[in-house]
Amino acid sequence: MTYLWVIIIYMVILIGVGAWRSRQVKTQDDFMVAGRKLSAKVLVGTLLATWIGSGSIIASAGLAYDKGFPALWFDAGVWVALIVLYFVAGKARKLAQYTVPDILEIRYNKWARLLGTLVTIIAYTAIVSYQYRAGGMVLNLVTGIPVDIGIIITAVFVIGYTVLAGMISVAYTDVVNGIIMVIGLFIALPFLLNDAGGISGMMASLPETHFQVLGTMTIWQALGYSLPTMLLLLGESGMYQRFFSAKDERAARRSVVGWIIGTIIIETLIVVLAVIGAAMFKGIEAEMVILYSVRHGLPVLIGCLLLAAIVAVIVSTADSFLLVPSTNIMRDIYQRFINPELSQKKMVLYSRIVVVLLGAFAFAQVRFFEKILEMAIYAYTMYGVGITPAVMAAFFWKRATSAGGVSSIAAGMAVTLIWEILGQPYGIPTVYPALGLSLFCLVGISLVTPREEVEM
Repeated sequence: MTYLWVIIIYMVILIGVGAWRSRQVKTQDDFMVAGRKLSAKVLVGTLLATWIGSGSIIASAGLAYDKGFPALWFDAGVWVALIVLYFVAGKARKLAQYTVPDILEIRYNKWARLLGTLVTIIAYTAIVSYQYRAGGMVLNLVTGIPVDIGIIITAVFVIGYTVLAGMISVAYTDVVNGIIMVIGLFIALPFLLNDAGGISGMMASLPETHFQVLGTMTIWQALGYSLPTMLLLLGESGMYQRFFSAKDERAARRSVVGWIIGTIIIETLIVVLAVIGAAMFKGIEAEMVILYSVRHGLPVLIGCLLLAAIVAVIVSTADSFLLVPSTNIMRDIYQRFINPELSQKKMVLYSRIVVVLLGAFAFAQVRFFEKILEMAIYAYTMYGVGITPAVMAAFFWKRATSAGGVSSIAAGMAVTLIWEILGQPYGIPTVYPALGLSLFCLVGISLVTPREEVEM
């Protein structure tokens, strides 16, 4: 019960912060981009806490339990993407928009905006969905309540918290969540390593392949994990929304430096702890390894601290990925095409209603996949091949045309859906055919259509 009460108290504090911050939400800028006032330090915290969700703590850790250190291929794509994003952050802030579809319409046309919004809704509600599942898994581990009930509790909390104050509450609580999680992971490492018998004990307990570069994977399988994460992050709407929230271009660029360092450290620590957990706990569900290690391998005080932070980070990731598509619907569909004269007060009210509806839609997807890793790869691929090529071309390739951009988004989305429905024929990961056709359309159609003069 100690673990449960610590989690409850921590969540109540977050609700309190959200309620207090909600008083500051008066305009569209406040709800969607925190009034464009975030400093580099706050941006680093919110970027870290948003990215390090159940995709890392559950999916990546589960892969590390099964494969060992080759699971770092899942994270390697992220590290490459972050280097590229350093050169994008300032440009994105200079645009001072609200969403990635804003960028797509500026660079291409309104159809790119609409398709981009559709891809985002599909991918991001799937990501929110597996955050719900992760929350249910944590509550099941701590309290013994059925996972399904835990999922419902998590969903209600996430939706309610996001509705309260939008980006303002999310950004500032993310900083605290990120700090606590980093401290907890570093403290946990020596305890768990000692219990596993040190490095020699780990190596004696696990297969040799757990300590190799590829292990039991082929290079194509490894890249099948790396590419979706890299592509997602390069075009990730929540990240761009945070760049738009920065107080200036310099703050946006500086935040990426801290984000790179923090992400490499945290994701590597998670994999290391998962491998240690694989040596200590045999026969458990792979995706539960970090949660199980925290609950059963650490002193109660440290375990409580880290488990509360993990829950908070899962919630943070969920509300961030829920806020993005709600912003898309209000900004990129309703305000853009239906009611351009919508008042600021109604914009905030309607945004909160959309958050509730999308939260319910995400909940309906919980049963579509058995494992969080499967859900993550699907969502990452859907967004990464549908949005990212067109977004990167918007910033770096002047020859890209409207026809090329729109066809790239449509092709990436369609192939991902079809390939997943067919069950990945011949064992080929969805990212390969989907990315291939998306790039073919972007480059090929742009080169055979008239050059367009567009300033970004």
